[in-house]
Amino acid sequence: MKRERWKSQLGFLLAAVGSAIGLGNIWRFSYMAYENGGGAFLIPYMTALLTAGIPLLILEFGIGHERMGSAPLAYAKIKKNWEWLGWWAVTLVMFGIVLYYMVVIAWCLNFFVLSFHLGWGDDPNAYFFKDFLSVSKAPSEIGQIRTPIFAALVIIWFLNWFIVYRGVQKGIELANKIFMPLLFFLTGVLVFWSLTLDGAMVGIRAYLTPDFSKLSNPKVWIDAYSQIFFTLSLGFGIMIAYASYLPAKANISRNAILTGVINSGYSLFAGLAVFSVLGFMATSHGKPVSEIVSQSIGLAFVAYPKAVSLIPGGNLFGAIFFLCLVVAGLSSSISIIEAFTSAMVDKFGLRRKPLITVVSILGFLGSIIFTTQAGLLWLDIVDHFLTHYGLVVVGILECILVGWCFRLKVLRNHINRISSVKLGVWWDLLIKYFVPLVLGIILLVDLCNELRKPYGGYSWASLILIGRDWLLLTLIAAFMIASRPWKTDNHKAGGRSRD
Repeated sequence: MKRERWKSQLGFLLAAVGSAIGLGNIWRFSYMAYENGGGAFLIPYMTALLTAGIPLLILEFGIGHERMGSAPLAYAKIKKNWEWLGWWAVTLVMFGIVLYYMVVIAWCLNFFVLSFHLGWGDDPNAYFFKDFLSVSKAPSEIGQIRTPIFAALVIIWFLNWFIVYRGVQKGIELANKIFMPLLFFLTGVLVFWSLTLDGAMVGIRAYLTPDFSKLSNPKVWIDAYSQIFFTLSLGFGIMIAYASYLPAKANISRNAILTGVINSGYSLFAGLAVFSVLGFMATSHGKPVSEIVSQSIGLAFVAYPKAVSLIPGGNLFGAIFFLCLVVAGLSSSISIIEAFTSAMVDKFGLRRKPLITVVSILGFLGSIIFTTQAGLLWLDIVDHFLTHYGLVVVGILECILVGWCFRLKVLRNHINRISSVKLGVWWDLLIKYFVPLVLGIILLVDLCNELRKPYGGYSWASLILIGRDWLLLTLIAAFMIASRPWKTDNHKAGGRSRD
């Protein structure tokens, strides 16, 4: 079966950037920077980008390109009995992360429509948690499916199915050639509009004023490395699959650097819009920014709608903001479906279009639990376990597999032969020692916090039955798929390297 190809290097770059830029770039980064020293946070953040983010991105691009396959196929070609790791990565994100991610995009679509008539009323906090989500008291109290969320979810899953169904060139590449310029344009409009608001500079100062004393706190550095790891879609199997569609001559290291820099630059730029609006709100209410700012979900669905109600022409401003979130979400979600689809096609030789339809239907059915009254609580628990444990363990094992079970020099020589930015032995050292050490520290810190007190104040039963068991089920599924015989000859082919 002939492997699909990107139409152009630009198409690949936009798709990789599209996968990396997601909802977290808009609401999570700016809050994290504010909490961790403002402008001073850029020091650990850029350090993390240069010492872990870009090196790992080069690794994933290099492996996908050199071994010519999705994550399971690439890992199987390196060491046959490590195929399961690739399956765990793509199963974890396809039947875990993307299920609730789609629901969050559905919330954004709902709020996009609500923006036009400021449908959240005078109290966005009460509207979001009580009227819109109608959050139940405990994860065990599933409650009813929230109809507006369910309806929006149908639309979001349909859009994802439609784009991925059309293939790599006509679907994913074309969509990202539309999505990424649109996202950058809309974000630019938001930033420049928000900078004209009364009190915008109050917010910008709160966002970027450096507090160098925070840099002595190890948590700030851990947060910086965590953010870089998650924001670049590392450990998802996505970048490996995307790189496998590149032609023989592809500038791997330059593409990795551009992806990392554009992603981080976008986060920083989008933060200007977020904090200009928070500064406007603080000035309007005569309060300090610290009393206005809230984390992630509260920032997007409570603080922002409050501000939108006060801004002249706020309904249009709100519509642009939530459209940005929908576009950023879609560009990431399609990449997750593609990573899993690519792996199934590689191993079982399945016809792509019927497979995408089945995967999308299963994914939609799996998402329904997150549209219920307990959906927010389930989302919180599943997200915590899958990202803080699943993805971090995948990242550590990926470094061990490629760094220690594969001749890293072969991969480095392959990348250097086709790239403008050459790698030295320093890259080998980062992959073999530094990155797994950093990820190991993040994992240990999370485990210690977990054992000290149950995450989020949930009961141990909820955390074990929902969080831990979801993680274990994806791992079992990975071993089961890996144990099935190959229906194609892909795994017998070597890489592109000339040893």
